[in-house]
Amino acid sequence: MTATATLSGKFQIYIPKAVREEQRWQAGQEFVFIPQGKGVLVMPVPDREELAGIAKTARKDGYRDRKDRC
Repeated sequence: MTATATLSGKFQIYIPKAVREEQRWQAGQEFVFIPQGKGVLVMPVPDREELAGIAKTARKDGYRDRKDRC
């Protein structure tokens, strides 16, 4: 899918409906902008509930913390 948008005088961009529907983005959703070379990666900030349990399989030993850094 290819879609374009124009930056307004107030530095706002309208996200095309096809993109919003495919990504299931909703009004009021928060996004993060990550610079990537000459472009920007736009990603929704996950809800706390989406992150719950994400580290269940993480190792509890053998990890490095701030004390191990030089």
